Amino acid sequence: MSERNTLIRSLHDVGLAAWFGGSLMGAVGLNGAAKDEGGTETATDRIASAGWAKWTPVNAAAIGAHLFGGGGLLAVNAHRVATQQGVTASTTAKTVVTAAALAATAYARVLGKKVELAASSDPQDAEKAAEHPVDLDKARRQLTWAQWAVPALTGCLVVLNALHGEQQRPEQQVAGMWERARSVSPFMS
Repeated sequence: MSERNTLIRSLHDVGLAAWFGGSLMGAVGLNGAAKDEGGTETATDRIASAGWAKWTPVNAAAIGAHLFGGGGLLAVNAHRVATQQGVTASTTAKTVVTAAALAATAYARVLGKKVELAASSDPQDAEKAAEHPVDLDKARRQLTWAQWAVPALTGCLVVLNALHGEQQRPEQQVAGMWERARSVSPFMS
């Protein structure tokens, strides 16, 4: 059996890179440019919303690639998760942070859609916005926080990914498995 998992590792890493980089660029570049060029809050909302809407399908593909690759890596490294000390904890942390990043991404999209509809000049969008009125100032504030939470959380995933890479070094695997065996065996204490 091959020890290489290039495809699933690439999906995992490239997906995470796009998720992190795209969200950071959007929070800094897109939102900043929209604010500089918009002139009014409504125009700023329209510019930013148009950019984020263009990014959404790419972001969804990146997240899907990351999750698929992550699931594949978990499957091929299940033995390490079960037997190497420290790997279960870092895998659990990575899973929790991934869930939080997914929640922040979804929440940002919901808020972004509300702002987009409220700022739209399209009569159909105005109708939809009127059906579900929103406190636009509050939604903008929450959206700002959510859009910054995504690169913060995905940045944490990059760090945890680096930790997993370090845990895969042969000397780390042997030492981790030895420590795990000692901690569960009454004869090795």
